[in-house]
Amino acid sequence: MDEDRLYFLIISGVFFKVWIYRRRVLKVLQQPERGKRIMTEKILQDQRLTELVEAFKADSGQYREIETPKDVDGRRRLLRSLMNIRMPGTMPPETLKVQDEYLHARAEEKGIVTLSEIAVTEGLISIWQGDITCLAVDAIVNAANSQMLGCFVPMHTCIDNCIHTFAGIQLRDECNRHMTRLRARYGRSYEQPTAVPMLTDGYNLPAKKVIHIVGPIVSDRLTPALEQDLADCYTNTLDLCAENGLRSLAFCCISTGVFRFPPERAAQIAARAVRNWLSEHEGAMDRVIFNVFSDKDRDIYEALFQ
Repeated sequence: MDEDRLYFLIISGVFFKVWIYRRRVLKVLQQPERGKRIMTEKILQDQRLTELVEAFKADSGQYREIETPKDVDGRRRLLRSLMNIRMPGTMPPETLKVQDEYLHARAEEKGIVTLSEIAVTEGLISIWQGDITCLAVDAIVNAANSQMLGCFVPMHTCIDNCIHTFAGIQLRDECNRHMTRLRARYGRSYEQPTAVPMLTDGYNLPAKKVIHIVGPIVSDRLTPALEQDLADCYTNTLDLCAENGLRSLAFCCISTGVFRFPPERAAQIAARAVRNWLSEHEGAMDRVIFNVFSDKDRDIYEALFQ
């Protein structure tokens, strides 16, 4: 090896070590600043939570004097409960601003999941297990009831409750506006029919839109008509996506909860309906996700796509 080459390698090595050392020093110096930012955001979030609890208590009237828990989890539960029971109606803009800031921060805390982080299972189809309110996709599907105003049961674990909670109270207001127009057209007793989707904004969710759909209810035994209704839920939702330029969609397990549709059969119908629709509408979608929450549902869907 000639001397110039040797000298170059030595100098390069020295500069590389200096560069590595400088990066490590900068990282150490930045850690306190990062910790300070995290602590500041935590304090701000706690202040937002406290302010929102008091605002929603006052708004409720009935629960104005309820004791506010001192712990964060207790205040979160109380806020969610007050949001769950609240009827559609106006809220001061300053309260909505704090709510939006609070829910955006909560979304970051829970973790936002992008499309690139979800593996493809088959073609344009993915199976993903987790909280659907974390997905940053064009639209998520809400398994709604025929009133289309969300779940009013405090702290209920249904997907309808979760989506309305983390979207914010604007979602119920928009659903109410849609239903008010439909009742003006079809009569005061109008309820949303099975398998007819309704599109709304996502508000504070990572998803841009929410598609609300009423699935079939199995009250006695499973029938071919109920199976067709469930298939229509999937195809009609995909049709709505195509009409509105929504190219990534996450389906929940429609009707398999309190609507008592057998999970295995529901998954078979869902898989067939989505596969058929995608084959008939080439290029219309970038991704369709089957979102599952339980291990049992994950196993059911994975078995269908082996």
